[in-house]
Amino acid sequence: MRKFVALAIVFILASTFGAFDVLAQEAETSASGFQAIKQYFIQGGWTFMSLVLICLILGLAFCIERIITLNIATVNTDKLLGGIEEHLASGDVSGAMELAKSTPGPTASIMYEGLRSSSSGPEAVEKAIVSYGSVQMGLLEKGLVWISLFIAIAPMLGFMGTVLGMIEAFDRIEAVGDLSPSVVAGGIKIALLTTVFGLIVAIILQIFYNYIVSKIDGIVNKMEDASIALVDVMARNKVFK
Repeated sequence: MRKFVALAIVFILASTFGAFDVLAQEAETSASGFQAIKQYFIQGGWTFMSLVLICLILGLAFCIERIITLNIATVNTDKLLGGIEEHLASGDVSGAMELAKSTPGPTASIMYEGLRSSSSGPEAVEKAIVSYGSVQMGLLEKGLVWISLFIAIAPMLGFMGTVLGMIEAFDRIEAVGDLSPSVVAGGIKIALLTTVFGLIVAIILQIFYNYIVSKIDGIVNKMEDASIALVDVMARNKVFK
């Protein structure tokens, strides 16, 4: 994953805006591309660059936490259903509940709630599954709102730095009374760099966000399929009285 992020950053720096061409050339001639990026980061001004960096760090922290949690929540539903059906076939409802309870993940939790309501009939099982499924959906999507916030804030901070850099350039023109490139180059450079790094942070976090959303969609689909299959298994093994 770290290699993928590094390659993505290099691609973005090499292909977006004319300023990236200059950055790519300097990165090739320097001893390390990381040092070149670090140098441009410092030149962009510590005020807004620090805020953009904070957005990246916090956003990645939430992304990593979600990815780890979702990977843990992913279980083999077919294997779990097979184990539950074996217990139900022998009339061991409590054993099936114990198997679902000991299995990590939202799918197993929903099955446990359904099995716990088996004595009240199929309607009660479906109601328990739907109600607890909503709770599990909220837990799966926990933290996504913060990732979305950092995706939105990072380029905004970059654009704000751009505006301030342009204001600084015009202030220099007004003070000097000359429109020579050397007068305005500093402010314009800061403006471009803040925009570049703000967009880089937003793009990186957006990639992680889309991966997390697709992971959640996959888990939700498995939850729905497993819930339907659980009711069928319970009916087939005459759990409902």
